[in-house]
Amino acid sequence: MSTAETLAPAPAPTPNPTDTELMADDFVRELVKQIRAQDTHGTWEGKSDAQLLEPYIVTAEQRREMPIMGDPDPDTLWRLDLFHNAVGLTIERATKCMVTPMMKMSHEGFGRAVLTTGRLIVVNRYLRDVHRFGFPSLAKLAEAGHKLVKEGTDLIAQYPEVAHYG
Repeated sequence: MSTAETLAPAPAPTPNPTDTELMADDFVRELVKQIRAQDTHGTWEGKSDAQLLEPYIVTAEQRREMPIMGDPDPDTLWRLDLFHNAVGLTIERATKCMVTPMMKMSHEGFGRAVLTTGRLIVVNRYLRDVHRFGFPSLAKLAEAGHKLVKEGTDLIAQYPEVAHYG
């Protein structure tokens, strides 16, 4: 079995998946786990997984109501951080390489998110307008996560000696 075969991530969602299929998706499940792990007092025990993901869904109407320029609030930064943590852990499960997320953000909502493993940068994203962070649907959320996971797993497969350094 080749390295690329052993590092293959779970397949991306089907073209028109149902919400039930999306909730069973590896990346979406990992994001829900990340959110639930933050609930140290059991406040969200009664909430469904879909309810926990609602803040990630920003409709076109909601986006129009947001100002063009604005400072991100702590909840938005927290959601952005959990999103990248979920990407990193999904890559980690697929490749068995420990992935470390790092994010540097200005108070104006501009910054950078980097995920590394060994000495390899597996995901490098420049972020802007973070106060408007969100996705039009659960399918778009899963698609964005899968795109980053695929990018990371492909780089690890291409440069395994750099990814496994140390």
